[in-house]
Amino acid sequence: MNTSTAPSFHATPASTAPPGARAPFGEHLRHWRQHRRLSQQGLALEADISTRHLSYVETGRAQPSREMVLRLAERLSVPLRERNALLVAAGFAPMYQARPLDHPDLAAARQAVELVLQGHEPNPALAVDRHWNLVAANAIVPLLLEGVAPHLLEPPVNVLRLSLHPDGLGPRLANAGAWRAHLLHRLQQQIAATADGQLQALHDEIAAYPCQGGDDASHGSAPGSHIAVPFELHTALGKLSFISTITIFGTPVDVTLQELAVESFFPADAATKTALADMRAAMQAADGAPDA
Repeated sequence: MNTSTAPSFHATPASTAPPGARAPFGEHLRHWRQHRRLSQQGLALEADISTRHLSYVETGRAQPSREMVLRLAERLSVPLRERNALLVAAGFAPMYQARPLDHPDLAAARQAVELVLQGHEPNPALAVDRHWNLVAANAIVPLLLEGVAPHLLEPPVNVLRLSLHPDGLGPRLANAGAWRAHLLHRLQQQIAATADGQLQALHDEIAAYPCQGGDDASHGSAPGSHIAVPFELHTALGKLSFISTITIFGTPVDVTLQELAVESFFPADAATKTALADMRAAMQAADGAPDA
């Protein structure tokens, strides 16, 4: 993780297991239809085709056109990466590129992320890929990671693992039960949307971690005292409390951009706001930089 002011960029439960790369198109289609809990009739109505034709496509008795593949993928809300897999399975070339964020063609997107991260200081902000691996962070984030085991900071740094691991921030969470439940719920929603086996494995891993801070009733603020589930962390400056927002790219046609998310943390109380300002001032003084 880069500790400079400018962020650094690094290339970076389904109902059934996703089909293999060599599986026929019909298996891929059936997997996504069942994952979305749609009958053949329901999907046929959504895609404006006959149930009989859809059945033929699923069983391999009919070959879909490229337009049909894309229409079905759109109705099933299939992510771009998996739409490429559907196209290949049907005998067509992939449509969506998956370039690393440091690719020249993504310079504008990279600059946009840099502006968001830097502009959010003195509050922490970070960017993650679809598996919650750290892509970039502003200069405030490393200041909150004091005491984290070095092995958790070796790339790729997984933000969810870092947040809950007993060698990470887990023991310092003031509302460990609530935050853990919140992160697991977010993962479950993402798994439902993507049918990603790697996310399911991550969910199972962090669900098995001990809840370091105990239950919600005995730690952190009382339920209902916040407008959202806060991220509450014990630090040398006292307990810091944050609420967060997620920013994603609108209408992306690149796999990397669709899978990129920026999480920005905001002070949930005056004490946290003051502590972050003091933290930034100390950082600038240590670097010999003038106060903003």
